[in-house]
Amino acid sequence: MDTFDTTVLVVGAGPTGMTASLALTRLGVPHLVVERRSGHGRTPAAHAVNARTFEIFRQLGADMAAIDRACQSPADAGFVHFVDRLGDEPFGTLPYERQGDDVRALTPTPLRNLSQHLLEPLLLESLRRAGAPAPRFGCEWLAGVQDDAGVTSRLRGADGGEFAVRSRWLLAADGAASPVRKSVGIEPVGPARIQSFVMIHFAADLRPVVSDRPGVLYWVFAPGACGTFVSHGLEREWVFMHAWDPERESVDSYDEARCAGLVRAAMRRPDVPFTVRTISTWAMTCQVAASYRCGRIFLAGDAAHRFPPSGGLGLNSGVQDAHNLAWKIALVESGGAGAALLDSYEAERRPVAQANADQSLQNALRMLEVFEALGHGSDPVESRRQMDLALASAEGRARIAAAVANQAEHFDMLGLQLGFSYAEGAIVADGTAAERAENPARGFIPGCRPGARLAHGWVERRGATLSTLDLVPPDRFVLFVGPGGGDWLAQARAAELPLAIVRWGEDVVDPDGWWTAVAAMQPGGAILVRPDQHVAARAQAATNGLLDRWLAAILAREPVQ
Repeated sequence: MDTFDTTVLVVGAGPTGMTASLALTRLGVPHLVVERRSGHGRTPAAHAVNARTFEIFRQLGADMAAIDRACQSPADAGFVHFVDRLGDEPFGTLPYERQGDDVRALTPTPLRNLSQHLLEPLLLESLRRAGAPAPRFGCEWLAGVQDDAGVTSRLRGADGGEFAVRSRWLLAADGAASPVRKSVGIEPVGPARIQSFVMIHFAADLRPVVSDRPGVLYWVFAPGACGTFVSHGLEREWVFMHAWDPERESVDSYDEARCAGLVRAAMRRPDVPFTVRTISTWAMTCQVAASYRCGRIFLAGDAAHRFPPSGGLGLNSGVQDAHNLAWKIALVESGGAGAALLDSYEAERRPVAQANADQSLQNALRMLEVFEALGHGSDPVESRRQMDLALASAEGRARIAAAVANQAEHFDMLGLQLGFSYAEGAIVADGTAAERAENPARGFIPGCRPGARLAHGWVERRGATLSTLDLVPPDRFVLFVGPGGGDWLAQARAAELPLAIVRWGEDVVDPDGWWTAVAAMQPGGAILVRPDQHVAARAQAATNGLLDRWLAAILAREPVQ
């Protein structure tokens, strides 16, 4: 059996695995990506790509122009409607996240709706342009044995032949059923089946049906036809998600004829032509892996966590997992960091996943308030009567409006998407309290506290306008130095680890002073930023050897003195 050697084996070529490959390529780390599917996904799955994920793609050199062209316009995908049937006047409407240009004060790349099956080929092309190794599709990971120096994996290729890969590290981005996770005995923690759904993927032009009420989600409450229409392009592709009970119904009963009937029953205009493309089932879970690491094997993406879709956090959390881990592996491999730096991956990312899981579950359960306000029960006939009564009365409509308004957090979570901060890990805390909005899920307060994502602000460099995030390359730490910070410059130039240096007010100019105030950048201060654009440390004045002590602590060389 042939054996191939590499530094990192990435199992899975979904968005998480491809982000890992793009990052490792930028960092110069040899790696191999294998994927059991025969090619990229062709069926709609996740659709919301949030601001932080786009920031990561931007930093890693993905083709952002091509990605932007593939996204749905905010005009088409900027609302969530609550309706009796699709095509009815909504009895409730909410904005779907903050997609307008006004949010560019907080991020250079607002959330957009981009279906995963359209995103994956764009990431593949970005990998090709970056010179990354092409993922090996149709390649199944079978087993692995690890020792002190690496992992030996046995795989089956597309031709049916088996081969081995010897890697120093293995990143499992192989999905919710992760064979790698199961092989090392890491258990997911949390409810495994909250509710089951039939996913009906169909092709149709439904713009005439929704008329002047375009949106990305339509929650249908017609008794007997309840479900959610998800637009993956108003004129192109849709998914209808309908709850089913696997203990009372056979999945085989959901054939094409029945599924087409469900879609028609959920529309006010059942005569509109459509074509069912695929039918699948799916169980809503809310689980986070008990551990993110077993020796030289790391979990990321759905292999590490699965959330209810109520928040669109799954794909995005996986991309952010890969971004967090890649630079750490690169520094350990180059000798720039101690092996203990890799322990910070779980310390940083698992609490974020748990927070995302908790919020997603809360969002899903809160939706029951709308059903209750409409008078839904177990009997469809009685539910229809109660729903008609509720919609016909001022009191009922007020109750329904209040229940819909209470779902706003579900569709507006900028604070959760951009505001997550690492409380421990590869950082040096400075004793300041975390910036915390009244509603942490919705409210976002930018800042530069250690652990937080570097605050975005528009600055000028050599006549060009760019984001502060653009000042952080994926392959090195950056030291932002305030005016008059000569002591910092001397320490940076003497540091063992190569650093990028940004002299505030000289290399870049903050025209209106907004970012300077947000970052609390003082004339003699400095902010140290990691390659993943999270703040590692900061101080208002230099003391002898402080930068070296920071780096030693962050990179697991020695504790801070």
